[in-house]
Amino acid sequence: MRFRSPLSGAILLAFAATAAMASSHREGPFIATQRHVDATDLYMFRSYEAGRQDYVTILANYIPFQDPQGGPNFYQFDNNALYEIHIDNNGDAVEDLTFQFRFKSTSKDAALNVGGKSVKVPLIAAGQITSVNAATLNVRETYSIDVVRGNRRSGTRAGAVTNTVTGGAAFDKPVDNIGEKTFPSGYAAYANQHMYNVTIPGCATPGRVFVGQRKEPFYIAVGKTFDLFNLNPLGPESAGNNNDLEGKNISTIAMELPIACLTAGGDPVIGAFTTASLRQGRIVNGAPASGINNATREGGAWAQVSRLGMPLVNEVVIGLADKDRFNAGKPTGDAALLDYVTNPALPALIESLFPSAKAPTNFPRTDLVAAFLTGISGLNQPRTVVPSEMLRLNTSIAATPAATQNALGVAGGDLAGFPNGRRPADDVVDLSLRVAMGALCVLTGTADTFKVGCKPGDAPAGALALTDGVRKTAANFGNAFPYLTAPLPGNSNPAVAAGTTFP
Repeated sequence: MRFRSPLSGAILLAFAATAAMASSHREGPFIATQRHVDATDLYMFRSYEAGRQDYVTILANYIPFQDPQGGPNFYQFDNNALYEIHIDNNGDAVEDLTFQFRFKSTSKDAALNVGGKSVKVPLIAAGQITSVNAATLNVRETYSIDVVRGNRRSGTRAGAVTNTVTGGAAFDKPVDNIGEKTFPSGYAAYANQHMYNVTIPGCATPGRVFVGQRKEPFYIAVGKTFDLFNLNPLGPESAGNNNDLEGKNISTIAMELPIACLTAGGDPVIGAFTTASLRQGRIVNGAPASGINNATREGGAWAQVSRLGMPLVNEVVIGLADKDRFNAGKPTGDAALLDYVTNPALPALIESLFPSAKAPTNFPRTDLVAAFLTGISGLNQPRTVVPSEMLRLNTSIAATPAATQNALGVAGGDLAGFPNGRRPADDVVDLSLRVAMGALCVLTGTADTFKVGCKPGDAPAGALALTDGVRKTAANFGNAFPYLTAPLPGNSNPAVAAGTTFP
């Protein structure tokens, strides 16, 4: 694939196509009841940490709307689930490389002598914690990573990812940020001990892995958005609207992988999506034995229940009756839901609420097909591509340093940003709103420079700078792996201002 650099702001936000109004939090009827396997956001970008330019960072976030003070169990991954990150490196809509994460929680049964009897403590931490697997940590959470090449179920199992120092295949996950007293040396120092250099089967160069709680990175005026867009969509891009996720945490699976291990056949474009699966059979134990993870017995084949590539396709694009179907589906089956892309409901809804914002008139919406299912010609479209929904990144485009990143990504002249992959600070809400209303039709011009199949006259509102009024920058995040900042502590409620009194 040959990248044509003059695209700059012209390509705009293309790939988000079908309008992510929020990240994928509780977006489907079934997944809303299964929060521990609910994927909320996927990020993929060239690493911009100094000296790591030959790597791609992938962040898969799970378990939405975590209140920092959510003890006593806090937010562990599901021991009975399979979490996966899939890479398609030849554009055929089928995974070529899969990283499979399995989790295990083990109780240490910490106990106190109470009146001559040994009684188990009710807390996850039995004292202060400063190190990995500290004796005072009552529940140890570990994980393993297996690599599969080819089909995730029938392909070749290449082996386990291992610690480059110890050679072990089991990794500790830090317990969540319970509070400042529990972590006397600071939570960040404790959590950083769980960042591992890893050997990846089939890769000559080691990568890095971190799994743990982080501060929720996604930003959006959630309440106003879902209250029938109860905001000023043509107001200032940084209007000070409330980021309703500011006081929440999230659980992150973070990998930094060598580019050479991800690409194939000379094509620098890769696609990625994350899934979570549960066993098909579950029996609830009426009287579980003492211990943890004994409340159910599970077995049978894996059944995929969560899927996420581009930010919030399933949230506001896929119809309510088909949201569970999308979560259970594979990219190869996306044609069955094509009408949601070619004849999207969101632009019509926006026009009904804001009559001055006229919805595009080109049907089928080939601009959204190009943006959402194939990638943009000359930016992040594979040399050959089967239309399918996933997050795509052109790894030949150098990373932009944090200090000069533009939150509007390609639309702001920053070719290393969304929709060419996605970085934590990229404002996918604003960009997706604009693409849904036909921004690509305007930018492609009458000559259809970007091969999206429409023209400026098809999109009366395509040049409007639509926004939810919430904006962050790279300065709100870290400059090094895993980039997302330490989670909010559980000993305070950031949603309540200091000194607040109640009647």
